[in-house]
Amino acid sequence: MRAQKNPRQVRPAGGQAESRRLRLLVLSLTVLIAISFLSRLPAWSLLELRSFDYLSTVDDPRPPPGGPVIVAIDEPSLADINAQWPWPRSLHAQLVTQLRAAGARVIGLDIILAEPSTPENDNAITNAVGPDVVLAGDETLIETPQATQLIRVTPLQQLTEAGAKTGIASVDLGGDGTFRRIPAYEDGFAATLAKASGTISATLPAGQLIQSFGPARSYPTVSYYQALDPAHLLPPDYFKGRVVLVGLSLQNAPVIDKGGVDAFATSYTVHTGTLTSGVEIQATIYDNIRRGLSIEEARLPVVAACILISVLLAAATVWRSTGWLTIVTSAAALLAFAALSFAGIRLAHIFVAPLGPTVAYISVVFGQAAFDYAEERRNKRQIIRAFAQYISPDLVRRLSQDPSQLKLGGERRTLSVLFSDVRGFTTIAETLKDDPEQLTGLINRLLTPLSDVVMDHGGTIDKYMGDCIMAFWNAPLDDPDHALHAVKASLAMQAAISSLNRELEREAAMRGGRPHVLKMGVGINTGECIVGNMGSTRRFDYSCLGDSVNLASRLEGASKNYGVALLLGEETARMVAGTYTVVELDRIIVKGRTVPSPVYTVVHRAEAEALAAHQAFIAAKYAGTLAPSDPAFDRLAADIPELAPYYVIVREALVESGEE
Repeated sequence: MRAQKNPRQVRPAGGQAESRRLRLLVLSLTVLIAISFLSRLPAWSLLELRSFDYLSTVDDPRPPPGGPVIVAIDEPSLADINAQWPWPRSLHAQLVTQLRAAGARVIGLDIILAEPSTPENDNAITNAVGPDVVLAGDETLIETPQATQLIRVTPLQQLTEAGAKTGIASVDLGGDGTFRRIPAYEDGFAATLAKASGTISATLPAGQLIQSFGPARSYPTVSYYQALDPAHLLPPDYFKGRVVLVGLSLQNAPVIDKGGVDAFATSYTVHTGTLTSGVEIQATIYDNIRRGLSIEEARLPVVAACILISVLLAAATVWRSTGWLTIVTSAAALLAFAALSFAGIRLAHIFVAPLGPTVAYISVVFGQAAFDYAEERRNKRQIIRAFAQYISPDLVRRLSQDPSQLKLGGERRTLSVLFSDVRGFTTIAETLKDDPEQLTGLINRLLTPLSDVVMDHGGTIDKYMGDCIMAFWNAPLDDPDHALHAVKASLAMQAAISSLNRELEREAAMRGGRPHVLKMGVGINTGECIVGNMGSTRRFDYSCLGDSVNLASRLEGASKNYGVALLLGEETARMVAGTYTVVELDRIIVKGRTVPSPVYTVVHRAEAEALAAHQAFIAAKYAGTLAPSDPAFDRLAADIPELAPYYVIVREALVESGEE
């Protein structure tokens, strides 16, 4: 494993980078095509208009100065006048007279006076109106399976003959029932008011988006009964030189889900949830026409260009890689789209919907991020599989979950350390020195099953040293039965060697040659060690160090001196004694130690009497009272066949010692 001094984002290179960029190009084209289709859906247009609602009202604009004044037919007026609605037209005539006397420049009655009432009331209103009065009309489109009929309702003819003007007060509502556009009527109510006041622009901006000015009751509003006596109930010159609109306007704006009389949802409804009265909407239309504040929607080429630029910006953002910086950049880009759209509304009176560029940017950036994440996960799995060939898969998974552990340093832990070595392999290597391929193949056939056994039993392979394997248990993951698993692994390794020897015998028989018989010695010791990443800052391994490790290595080397395949340290023997039959063989002093260390091995078939006799044999050996002629040698060799070579070695040592 190599350590990075300054970890940074990994970027694809070479062919992988070209494949990534091609995928990014395909993704960008796909997003452009998808948005071109989505933009044709009615729901898309409604979402764009909803974004307009938020952006056009985010700074809480208020009615421009010098705008209309509203005379509201509201609850206080209904209570004060105490007459059934509709009120007599003579009352409206009185209102018009009072407003004109108070200096009103133009008076707009947002009240339909299409049907005759009493002659007295009709004559009263006829005598009161004039060129400075605009009366409301209405236009309704009725669609039936048989036909489509447009019905226009206008004021009484005698009123228009008296000089009053007619303005259609109907408004166009969007697909979501929200008023946003200037009505496409040349003789619209607000447009006629503007003409009568002499302030209309050269061209009526029909169909353009309305700039709303606050929630309901944002315009200067007085009650109807107050306007009937402005000299006593209102400030002086309150109506002087002003355009005055009269109509229904409930003092408490109706809630959107309950509806209301002559009340509609506007762009401000997204903030307040309330409706705005029709007369106040007419005032808003009037101010949009008077001040040239209506907002034009950007044409298709401009919108398409913005979406294309957004896709290019997104591609540039993720061109090399994706990461935490991508999130920051994306957030900044989305805020920029909204800010630019808002600036277009305020500075140029053009609305470029941010929805298309936003969706395009998010789709490209997060689509590529998803591809990169999937690619990273795939590469991570490949790396885990690759490095699992070198170190413990558990260690690889641990490092992949917490890369901060990929640094120099260690911890003190109790480990069971195993060393294994093939005896006589140097002779085999000398025999095959002229056939390196066969030697390499034999090494691989040997180490593969042995390594599988270690890892299957939860061990971590520290390193290979030729035909020798060093492994340990209880790191990096906790294993309370580490000694037992190490011993089980050693016995399984012996079985794997026997299986390989049988294969080699069959192959040798087929060739007519002699097989290479493999024998293995194993040493296992348990004790405290330092385990962790050790080496240099440029290259290190996950390994363990300590006196216990050295003793395990010495036990492996000493196993052949006792005629056994497995030699255990004292702590290992103690920890597995409940599962296996362990017998003591000797006390040895290994290099670097001054205190003798007892060594043990595992036997599989031995009676209790034989084990007791062996223990007495070992005591006599330590006491120096054991003689080569002692019958215990032959008796124990027969009772514990697994230790027969050991007894032979001990007897020969005594004979040689006697000769000296």
